[in-house]
Amino acid sequence: MISDAEFLEFIHKGHEHYLTHLSVDCVVFGFHDNQLKLLLTKVINIGQWSLPGGFIRKEESVDMAAKRILRERTGLENIFLEQFKVFGSVERNNTPDTKRIVQAIDKNINEKNWLLQRMVSMGYYALVDIEKVTPTSDTLSEECRWWDLTALPPLLFDHTDIVKDALKALRRHLANKPIGFNLLPEKFTMTELRRLYETILGRPIDRGNFEKKMLKLGILERLDEVKSNVTYKAPFLYRFNTAKYQELLEADTGFGF
Repeated sequence: MISDAEFLEFIHKGHEHYLTHLSVDCVVFGFHDNQLKLLLTKVINIGQWSLPGGFIRKEESVDMAAKRILRERTGLENIFLEQFKVFGSVERNNTPDTKRIVQAIDKNINEKNWLLQRMVSMGYYALVDIEKVTPTSDTLSEECRWWDLTALPPLLFDHTDIVKDALKALRRHLANKPIGFNLLPEKFTMTELRRLYETILGRPIDRGNFEKKMLKLGILERLDEVKSNVTYKAPFLYRFNTAKYQELLEADTGFGF
């Protein structure tokens, strides 16, 4: 967390280093104990939660900014990242939330300050293996941690709408590309994979049809290993074929789930 002096510097001179009127918001999905998780940050000074996000440096592309922000929040490189929507309603940044954050440091901030102007946000969602993530606060937050998607706290700004739209986009994309594997560990059971899809889609999937479709894609490799520490008959473990996976990511396969 930055000092008050550093925050003041950011408030008054940030426009010299970042693009004005444009930001990035990231919906970071994880999966654990058959629950979709969401990574959130607790904003300094006001103690409320928001999506990880930030501004775009003048020398960066939008995608580069999103990757940098996610690397700083998760500690991971090469994250699966998808831009899904632009959020640009006229009044989205003209809220009490914005003013409370900056006025907590500078009560006399000018209404023309760059942080109080209209802000268009590029919405991205990311899929990560939750076990590999090291949640890390940024300079404007005091905490960063996972929340159950079904039990989120009240979110600042329009971030609740961004989360809803990200989940809709994830469900659409899941039907066409094998992106779900990004949420799993390297080795997993077929049941774990099916439950992941059921959790994201919010409905049950026929077990037999699911297994047939997944095996037909040719992206799964069954290992000569079984899941340990289970009381029932241990199922075989699988991993995905990286080359085939990359091939299918570039094609619309239409899984039909």
